[in-house]
Amino acid sequence: MSVSKISPTLKVLEGSQLLTIAAGCFWGVEHIYRKNFQDKGIYDLKVGYANGDIANYKNPDYKTVCTGATNFAEALQVSFDPAKISYRELVAFFFRMHDATHLNHQGPDQGTQYRSAIFVNDEKQLSVAKEELEKAQKEWYPNHKIVTQIEYLDSFWDAEEYHQEYLTNNPTGYACPSHFIRTTPKV
Repeated sequence: MSVSKISPTLKVLEGSQLLTIAAGCFWGVEHIYRKNFQDKGIYDLKVGYANGDIANYKNPDYKTVCTGATNFAEALQVSFDPAKISYRELVAFFFRMHDATHLNHQGPDQGTQYRSAIFVNDEKQLSVAKEELEKAQKEWYPNHKIVTQIEYLDSFWDAEEYHQEYLTNNPTGYACPSHFIRTTPKV
């Protein structure tokens, strides 16, 4: 099986761009992005596993990723229309919708699979991600160090089908308490 950087089931239209992020449990990340951007330029969203140990774990599954041994992050991949919403706006939102100061955990979920990360595709995305991290550090986390990793995307595998749109299909399912839109800086 070849290594892919894009979800094989993600709807990608001509001219669309890609955002790949990790911010704890992917159910909540997917749900909050879908809720806030579905009709504002988002084409499609898929949850999956990004940037892990591809030498030893090809096509990882949830059970294996949860062991922490794979170094894959639970991630969200988004295809979007840059004429309607910018990569910068989506990254700025990323820093507001989870606690970017927690190393390898969000809420009660712990392990490298729950790390805060932005997986970029090119130099432009790298530059924007770094700029938005600096802005978020000053605006949202002035007294706490952001630990978000920014790295190039080197692999992405879709999570199992039951994880896709999990909180839409299971409205009473588990939602991480750290996934909400911040309106004030963290104290």
